[in-house]
Amino acid sequence: MTRGPLAGILVADFSRVLAGPSASMWLADLGARVIQVERPGTGDDTRAFGPPWAGSSSAYFESANRLKESIALDLANPYDAALARTLAARADVVLENFRAGSLERFGLDPEAVRRTNPRAVYCSITGFGSGAGAHLPGYDFLVQAVGGLMSITGDADGEPRKVGVALVDLLAAKDAVIGILAALRHRDATGEGQHVEVDLLSSLLASLANQASSFLATGDAPRSMGNQHPSIAPYETLRAADGMLAVAVGSDRQFRALAVALGVPALAADARFASNGDRVGHRAALIAGLEEALARIPVDDAVERMLAAGVPAGRVADIPSAFALATSLGLEPLVDVGEGHPAQVRHPVRYSAFTPETPTAPPALDAHGEALRRWLGAPDERAVHNGE
Repeated sequence: MTRGPLAGILVADFSRVLAGPSASMWLADLGARVIQVERPGTGDDTRAFGPPWAGSSSAYFESANRLKESIALDLANPYDAALARTLAARADVVLENFRAGSLERFGLDPEAVRRTNPRAVYCSITGFGSGAGAHLPGYDFLVQAVGGLMSITGDADGEPRKVGVALVDLLAAKDAVIGILAALRHRDATGEGQHVEVDLLSSLLASLANQASSFLATGDAPRSMGNQHPSIAPYETLRAADGMLAVAVGSDRQFRALAVALGVPALAADARFASNGDRVGHRAALIAGLEEALARIPVDDAVERMLAAGVPAGRVADIPSAFALATSLGLEPLVDVGEGHPAQVRHPVRYSAFTPETPTAPPALDAHGEALRRWLGAPDERAVHNGE
């Protein structure tokens, strides 16, 4: 097996909760060595985000912290802060999600780190940037709310809803990985490190895709539409005899095939539904006609008919069913990290030239502290006193 492309890269991870830890975990999957700096006594906030509990902490913590080493350092303690600065001076990547400017007093801000380690890629993840929004707290739920995502999520006649997972944190994590990899490539070419900044609000806005483009093109605010698509029909959930299914008709040909598969070819001949634009304009009548036909057909039968006709469709499933589907398709969605820990969702990308690192369990708090302190070495008294 060829080692991952980030073998030999050292990541000093000062981040907490989900966005930063997810980013560093994916870097570890690619071969980087990740040293996770945690608060003494409590560790990462997510260690207490339970129930449910798993391994040495919570199932939440387990989701973002495999393949890491843990050291507990109190940055308010001069000795520990000096160790942290030594770690940052040795690192290829420094990752943090503190409020902008709060690491300056420990000598761990971007400028201080790059004075001692000019090749470092320093990545900051904030909620609203390091300028006018630096004082605002960066929580996924808050950003979903003020960033507009909740306004387009939920039923058309209901209150705004958050997505069922901390999606903005994960989008920002992926942006952080992209930024770090680009900066490492730049360093390889020039020898120069740099400061990479990612903020949750920008990651969300960049992911609004057609909804953002619709606003920019028209000036009108998109609205929540439940499971319906603002520009395509039928592209939504439909009720069948014994449950719900999702159908994603992306062309007129697929719509004609859908109508035939459900035994209602007259719908395809109806002028109201001749084109996608027509179907969007007459959505209520369209859905009424489709669900009238589906009322006599069980979900699995309807899905089978649609797939046979080349119409994208599937049962609305729960998470256990989703893992079962991925397993049945040979996608191998899970990896084992050892006894006493639940399985992990595998690294989502497959590579033809190498295999992601064999995962190890998320560490107990300060599990590697003793060895790492020896590796970092005791700082001299002058460095501790002067904060160098």
